[in-house]
Amino acid sequence: MDIKLYMQDVGRRARAASRAMAKADTAAKNKALVAIADAVEREAEALKAANARDMEQARTDGLEAALLDRLQLTDKTIATMAEGLRQIAALPDPIGNMGDFKYRPTGIQVGKMRVPLGVIGIIYEARPNVTADAAGLCIKSGNATILRGGREAFHCNQAIAALVKEGLAVAGLPESAVQIIETPDRAAVGELITMTEFVDVIVPRGGKGLIARIAADARVPVIKHLDGICHVYIDDEADPEKAIRIADNAKTQRYAPCNTMETLLVHENVADVVLPPLAAIYREKGVELRGCAATRDILPDAIPATEEDWRTEYLAPILSIKVVADLDAAIDHINTYGSHHTDAIVTENYTKARRFLREVDSSSVMVNASTRFADGFEYGLGAEIGISTDKIHARGPVGLEGLTSEKWIVLGDGEIRT
Repeated sequence: MDIKLYMQDVGRRARAASRAMAKADTAAKNKALVAIADAVEREAEALKAANARDMEQARTDGLEAALLDRLQLTDKTIATMAEGLRQIAALPDPIGNMGDFKYRPTGIQVGKMRVPLGVIGIIYEARPNVTADAAGLCIKSGNATILRGGREAFHCNQAIAALVKEGLAVAGLPESAVQIIETPDRAAVGELITMTEFVDVIVPRGGKGLIARIAADARVPVIKHLDGICHVYIDDEADPEKAIRIADNAKTQRYAPCNTMETLLVHENVADVVLPPLAAIYREKGVELRGCAATRDILPDAIPATEEDWRTEYLAPILSIKVVADLDAAIDHINTYGSHHTDAIVTENYTKARRFLREVDSSSVMVNASTRFADGFEYGLGAEIGISTDKIHARGPVGLEGLTSEKWIVLGDGEIRT
């Protein structure tokens, strides 16, 4: 296969499809989404069989545990995919919305209209559910998309993509509105991220190495996050029972996602109250604890934490713990070592909660809730195209609105400029 010619053809078809999708009506887009959801449920066993082939090969190849976790499709994952598609269908269609109109002294009205971005390239590793999520969001937001899943999920991605094409056909929409690259050759990625004539934005989802490479080499604009170094800070005015429940869930509900807590910060006045019961929970679940000197005074069996631990996204049953003097120290630690992804405070003090929300520089900041809520499905977006820690265009879970832009529109009645 000539990769360059193949990718140019994919790009041309995507650009043509994007024009059709931009003018597609809401009913047709929703019909496609519901048809895809129905097909996903109908073909659940076939999807699991395709995934089993991928899992077997991934284990043979020695894929690390965090990626194996992301790769596996379960009945729950498949049900969530279908439910996400139906949620997207139920959401208001942002395309064509007009607002912010103001009359100018000249008599013209100036406002804005929401429009699709065009063609979105999505590059992801070991997460076959992304194929359905990304397709659904791009369809509803009137975009065309080119999907490049990791070779470790090749069979499952192809199976899901076939169901997406089926749904598009049912709704009378162009099948090339969602294309999945049919070769595992990495040269295809190099072409995709430089095809400025066909692709409007790139969204990478995967490990830090992949995202860093895309950000460095892309000529197309990128929406990205590199790390998920997420924190929970337990304040001295926290409800201890609430704090223990949140800190347990934020770390142990799943280890691989980017919104899992990697560092626990605890106010020095309550460290001896909350750390022993938390440590017992973590030990029972096999979590390795790495702590500062004050932490190890309370938990002598914790491993000494290094400077590098505060900067590490483990994606594993490992947790670093630091005892801090106050809220200011917690905020300073998060803004110094965090990755601007998701951080939470547990406190019953409204003033401190407000300060934390205002001063922590992250894409999602939470009060009295687990960091594991930071994703598009939980935020009511139906699904997400990814999580952005950038500050320009989109930040946090990127749903429908993040896949659109605005253009200025002017309404007049014969006015001319003098």
